[in-house]
Amino acid sequence: HGQLPKPYDDNGWGCAYRSLMSIISWFRLQGYTAVLNPTHYEIQKRLVEHCGQSADELLGKKQWLGSQDVALFLENALGVTCKILECPSGDDVAGSARALVHHFETQGTPVMIGGGELAFTLLGVDFNPDSGDVRFLIMDPHYVGPDDLAQIHPKWVGWKSADSPTHLGTKLFSSDKFYNLCLPQRPSSI
Repeated sequence: HGQLPKPYDDNGWGCAYRSLMSIISWFRLQGYTAVLNPTHYEIQKRLVEHCGQSADELLGKKQWLGSQDVALFLENALGVTCKILECPSGDDVAGSARALVHHFETQGTPVMIGGGELAFTLLGVDFNPDSGDVRFLIMDPHYVGPDDLAQIHPKWVGWKSADSPTHLGTKLFSSDKFYNLCLPQRPSSI
């Protein structure tokens, strides 16, 4: 999934778009939708035409998306409702481990995480209620390169702690950043 059509380059602004595309792929692979992954422009166009976003600020621009944008797109394009989990700091993401475990046990859908200047896709949580230790199965949408497992795992897809370094050298979840998590809900009926 890390390869993009050449010469398209979304480096520095496209991580949330890639996370959204991964979530759409999950819904398609589970048989919940036949919707194919849209282009960045198609995502922007739908957000402008159907979700009230400003064309002047978004359409055709190298503009970041947030968790709320991802939720709006999923609702409009796939009919998928989303819950937003607000975490005023990175410490609150780890503190939400029980809620995230519940999400994966009941919904199982990938979660888009937006915080600071980065977005990630959460695929699972390993939480030890006795010690409070938590690890996150992260798919980092910043990877661009060949579909070579040796290059991708464990740096770009793997189990991480809250203080694991990102590709920028910052902590995965910093105490001084605000995070919104978009938790897509599975349809109750097909």
